[in-house]
Amino acid sequence: MKIIITGGAGFVGSTLCLALKNKYPNYTIVAFDNLKRRGSELNLIDFKKNNIEFIHGDIRNNEDILSIGKFDVLIEASAEPSVTAGLDSDPTYVINNNLYGSINCFNACIKNKAKLIFLSTSRVYPIDTIEKALYREEETKFLFTDNQNIEGISHNGISEALSLDGARSFYGTTKLSSELFIEEYAAFYGLQAAITRFGVIAGPRQMGKTDQGVVTLWMAKHYWKQSLKYIGYGGKGKQVRDLLHVDDLVELIDYQIHNIEKFTGKVYNAGGGLQNSASLQEMTAICEKITGNKIQIDEIVETRTADLRIYITNNSKIENEIGWKPKKSVETIFRDIFHWIKENEEQLELILK
Repeated sequence: MKIIITGGAGFVGSTLCLALKNKYPNYTIVAFDNLKRRGSELNLIDFKKNNIEFIHGDIRNNEDILSIGKFDVLIEASAEPSVTAGLDSDPTYVINNNLYGSINCFNACIKNKAKLIFLSTSRVYPIDTIEKALYREEETKFLFTDNQNIEGISHNGISEALSLDGARSFYGTTKLSSELFIEEYAAFYGLQAAITRFGVIAGPRQMGKTDQGVVTLWMAKHYWKQSLKYIGYGGKGKQVRDLLHVDDLVELIDYQIHNIEKFTGKVYNAGGGLQNSASLQEMTAICEKITGNKIQIDEIVETRTADLRIYITNNSKIENEIGWKPKKSVETIFRDIFHWIKENEEQLELILK
């Protein structure tokens, strides 16, 4: 089997490349990436060591994709992942990359009669709808209440039943648009595809920064004893996300590659879930425990555009229909990131510090 992973030198892409090659040494694994994100070039060393082919290309350029040749599976993990992309500047890049680039990938799948694994996002759900959900404030975090008047939101989080009406960011809109195109390709061209709306993905290999990769950012700042900020919602760090270890994502993608018929025509949410959720305050406590370092954290009251007080993935549908559920805890995620930074401190200091 020949598997192409677009965005292959990124966090999720590189982890998938190495994990799949390790499990299936006879498969041809190809990482396809434009190396735009700082730090992605470091993964090329690991690719060479593990006999993973690398193609320097851009999904926006159809000729680059055609140069790959024939393949059996394409995992589309190449998105511009920042929620704030295009909100305070021209959105052309995020639209071209996440929509038009993805369509080039879909066309390549049709040409090669290949399967498509599409990594979508929880950000397809409208911001205002989620922000209007009922919540309670606890000592260290906000949580959804159970007595919601919005279908698709409960104490357990956001399910696939939540209405998609409303604004969601250019990032979220491009990913939702791609989902809709996949439906068309499936209906009219017979494309076999798995669409998964992932929440926050975290773990080793992520070059974290403020707008994307906050878990790595949090650990890195504690590791090197640098300051952080609680931004928005009163500046107390009570906003909550569920966190999915990248290894749990790999397990799901592996299953999708080999059982795609169970996913075709469906869309699933997949995240850490309520049991693997944490507020910024709680993330701070975990980082302090692991590193032994206490750092300065400033408070900024004003909430940023397109932010969410709470996002928790309700995994009920995928757990009940597929049997997948996350296995790794929030603390395990942070410990794995800590050990990764410690083992690669010299290389990562220039990027993460």
